[in-house]
Amino acid sequence: MLTDLVPWLRCPVCTGDLETLGASLGCVAGHRFDIARQGYVNLLTGRAPSADTPAMVEARDTFLRQGHYAWIAEALIRQAQHLPAGPVVDVGAGTGYYLAALLEQAAGVPGLALDSSKAAARRAARCHPRAAAVVCDAWRPLPVKTGVAAAVLNVFAPRNPAEFHRVLRPGGALLVVTPTSDHLAELVAAAGLLSVDADKDARLANALDPWFDPAGRVRQERRLRLSRAQVAALIGMGPSAWHTSLDVIDTLPEPFEVTVSCVISRWVPRQRLPE
Repeated sequence: MLTDLVPWLRCPVCTGDLETLGASLGCVAGHRFDIARQGYVNLLTGRAPSADTPAMVEARDTFLRQGHYAWIAEALIRQAQHLPAGPVVDVGAGTGYYLAALLEQAAGVPGLALDSSKAAARRAARCHPRAAAVVCDAWRPLPVKTGVAAAVLNVFAPRNPAEFHRVLRPGGALLVVTPTSDHLAELVAAAGLLSVDADKDARLANALDPWFDPAGRVRQERRLRLSRAQVAALIGMGPSAWHTSLDVIDTLPEPFEVTVSCVISRWVPRQRLPE
């Protein structure tokens, strides 16, 4: 519930503490942010970034609820062991699917779902009784206080290493899920989906290196047999939805076999920041 997690949030304008003021959040400097009737709060400032549309969020919710990526959630849970007390912050949370799975296995732990999409925040706000949702931009300073998070989740989402480092508390961990070059390879060939850079692993390490040390890595892969409707949801929930015509789905065999391939990695914050 949002009001329970307000103590971990900060004003996106002045970084001051936030408190609940009726149907809004506010700071002593007078900045106010209305709580939406769906239970999330919009802490986005400045120009809104590109965000998932309601149709993309609906497709993601449909596909994930069918359990196709449950094994990824289970791998994340295995990486989220021996964490300190504190909230789990999911950056680029989407519907909150992975956050909810982790909270379900962590008694009493609260969670913050951060996403730039209002449509996603509406879903994430009710993903779990101990979760709250906030609309914000992952590329800007996060509206989360310094040193409060026990873990930061980053699943197929944009990364802001400096901010991840800032919000994590000592002993905390960054848990990242990234696709490999084999991810959805059959759909890349048949439907023209965006392909994954073969050097993605190296680029991730280079981006995180100034702030984090690697603490574990596992590659996971599954072959899915999907109906055309499920393929449509899979395409529609990701970045390829912006440019891929779903008409191509009618030309695919049914069921359609596709490879899901990703790396789940754990990173621990370095104590010495880059100069």
